[in-house]
Amino acid sequence: MRRALALGIGGLFVLGIAVILAAWLTVCMGDACPSVEHLDSYDPVQAAKVYAADGRLISDLGLERRTVVPISEISPAVLAAFISTEDKRFYSHGGVDWIRVFGAIKDMIVEREIAGGASTITMQLAGNIFSDAIDRRDISLSRKIREAKVAMEIERLYPKDKILELYLNQINLGNRAYGVEAASQRYFGKSVRELNVAEAATLAAIPKAPERYNPRRHPSNSIQRRNLVISLMEDNGRITAEEAERWKAYPLTLSTQSDFSGDAQYFVEHVRQILQARFGADLYREGYRVYTTLDLDVQLAAERALEEQLRAVEAMPGFRHTTYAEYLEEQGQGAEGGDDNAPNSPYLQGMMVTVEAGTGAVRALVGGRDFGDSKWNRATQAQRQPGSTFKPFVYSAALRAGIPLSHVVVDEPFSLQVPGQDLWTPQNYDLEFSGPHTLRYHLYQSRNIPAVKLGMELGLENVVSEARRYGITARILPVPAISIGSADVVPLEMVAAYTAFSNMGDRAVPYFIERVEDREGTIVWQPRPRLEPVMSREQAWLMVDVLRDVVRRGTAAGSVGSKIRFPAGGKTGTTNDYNDVWFVGFTPDMVTGVWMGFDQPTRIMNNAQGGRLAAPAWTTLMNEIYARRDAPAAWRRPADLAAAEVDNTTGFLATAFCPTDVHLIESFIPGTEPTQYCPVHTQGILNPFGIGGGMFPQGAPGAQPLQQTDSAGADSSP
Repeated sequence: MRRALALGIGGLFVLGIAVILAAWLTVCMGDACPSVEHLDSYDPVQAAKVYAADGRLISDLGLERRTVVPISEISPAVLAAFISTEDKRFYSHGGVDWIRVFGAIKDMIVEREIAGGASTITMQLAGNIFSDAIDRRDISLSRKIREAKVAMEIERLYPKDKILELYLNQINLGNRAYGVEAASQRYFGKSVRELNVAEAATLAAIPKAPERYNPRRHPSNSIQRRNLVISLMEDNGRITAEEAERWKAYPLTLSTQSDFSGDAQYFVEHVRQILQARFGADLYREGYRVYTTLDLDVQLAAERALEEQLRAVEAMPGFRHTTYAEYLEEQGQGAEGGDDNAPNSPYLQGMMVTVEAGTGAVRALVGGRDFGDSKWNRATQAQRQPGSTFKPFVYSAALRAGIPLSHVVVDEPFSLQVPGQDLWTPQNYDLEFSGPHTLRYHLYQSRNIPAVKLGMELGLENVVSEARRYGITARILPVPAISIGSADVVPLEMVAAYTAFSNMGDRAVPYFIERVEDREGTIVWQPRPRLEPVMSREQAWLMVDVLRDVVRRGTAAGSVGSKIRFPAGGKTGTTNDYNDVWFVGFTPDMVTGVWMGFDQPTRIMNNAQGGRLAAPAWTTLMNEIYARRDAPAAWRRPADLAAAEVDNTTGFLATAFCPTDVHLIESFIPGTEPTQYCPVHTQGILNPFGIGGGMFPQGAPGAQPLQQTDSAGADSSP
């Protein structure tokens, strides 16, 4: 009986060998097997790596995340772990491990199981590289034989170390990480050359089932198989028994920064769109190294500052909408979100952008609160009404037209007929009127009616042209309401426009990418910083000075000026319907803008104001930035500017009879200073010195020496 059984098994074995031999001879007929002659020049797909300005890796772009490294830079522990697990006789076979093959055949005949587990590293490499000809999902005998023949041909032409190097740079290690370097960065936040035995075993545990043994998604499964790999390393003499026990007790410690899913996501996505427009599909396979303008420390600080202030707004009395926290709780209970690349978030949103004034380098960009929930970038894709942050363009146009900051406009009830519309009556945010004051006062107090009047006095087409000088490209209709920010603008353009103030006349065009290198380190693209002249230094200093007054004594004095110790200017913005709140602020080296609102324009709350809602986020961020670096010096006043003491309610040269609280030392572009004395505060004497003369003549009523300061009526403190 036993003899008959043995003969039967032997016959089946011989038959199996005959079938395999026949298949071996015919499986590659007709060029069915791929050629491996040029494998040494094989160029695997590599993802583009995206780096912050200081060289820190922040993301990668590609369907397969891969960074090719030579075998000499791979930790010996990694080599030992993969060989022990996948192919312990790798250095002794010729592409096929016949001991494992015959063992698999025996199992198939005796145990009646489909042969498996006999693939060597070289066979796996053949299947991975030539996936069109060798589909590793196919469990047929012909596929196995084709894979084996290709593996033997690879071994005939290439040395073992080259084969192992190709394999370790090709293999799928989960989470779209291909190759040991990408996986090492992905899971441990460091190069594969630095991995220890436990970390190497963790990677070697993954190929058997990349999803099941993914250490991020299934840590317990990962540890269990990792320890099996460590045991295999011990069995193969790669480590001692004591070392094996020690490494099995090593905790699974994954990097919090290697997942590329939490930092600067809106920034990275915008960079991706720029690169895709330039490089197309090559972006995802050519292994470019992209060095960006991002300051990761500033970015993280901006994300914190914006989110903290948004939560503070949601906690304010009068806020009646669904909060972000409530929305997340609803989502956890099964609520369904909409299109994540559309402006449809139901909770309060915000954006924050920081631009280096001297170059235009975007150092931080926060396009929303939750990239995973909504990929709509409110900094670059949205168009929102800027409210009063638009007003500096109107006042800049006035200076360009020769109208000084001492020019008086009366803030009073005002209506006008707009063609095709009902009678329009603009209002100030406080529904009150301040009467006659200079342009300086009206701008730092953000009065609406004087801005509308000034825009009409200048000519609305001139206001539109001035906004264009500052880089505003959105469609702007020449209607009276544009002077108070009724035209929609792209927030990034609005923030970048203020670099013209920070730079004393030159606008910096914002850019995100410093350079792109290929795999060999050759620069293939390097955008150049670009500055565009907007106005003279004299005009710029006047605008800077009045915008510093916004912070020193205007609408941002409480939320900004009282809380900083560095020179700064800016402008608050609030739309009349309280749908949008803004603060765009600048220092001599940096511009940061903050916007808050709902994606679908909705009133945030009654009496929403940019100074109260948006500006505190700016203050938090900038204080953190300047806690780590020296504050810049204040802007230097151009020497050729004129100065005169004026009456803030009339715009004329002040006299001794003008109330002291309306005296103001104002600066002027030469030729625009007033030449007449105040005709109102004269105790019955109407301009006794006539028209000429400019400054007070000696002996005139109220004449006193003029003091030069860096500011009109204020010292250099904020």
